[in-house]
Amino acid sequence: MATLEKVLYTAHAHTTGGRDGASRTDDGRLDVQLSSPGTSGQGTNPEQLFAAGYSACFIGAIKAVAGKQKLALPDGLSIDAEVDLGPIPNAYGIAARLTVNLPGMDKAAAEKLVHDADLVCPYSNATRGNIDKTLTVVV
Repeated sequence: MATLEKVLYTAHAHTTGGRDGASRTDDGRLDVQLSSPGTSGQGTNPEQLFAAGYSACFIGAIKAVAGKQKLALPDGLSIDAEVDLGPIPNAYGIAARLTVNLPGMDKAAAEKLVHDADLVCPYSNATRGNIDKTLTVVV
């Protein structure tokens, strides 16, 4: 386990009701109703929040790595994230697929960039070896 050398930021959220409840951050910037996946509820679910958070974080990692490597990123940089929920022995687990869109970029350079970003992304580091994860690069 990697220990933080320094805390740069701490997020605070208060959640009630679990998957069929609500969650709100202490600064009020996030205030969401929650609904279980596959139900008719009006809220989002933890898997959707994880998909949004992971993909946003991964784009941040791509930008950081590209900056260090003096690489220009295409205007169309985006990530399509999918997070699966399903049973594992005696519990439940998730799996993630990130499709990283780097239109017009050289394929080999894009694949190296995504590989390097995967090594520095906090979400990738938190999940490495714990979940099935697939990274696909589209140029």
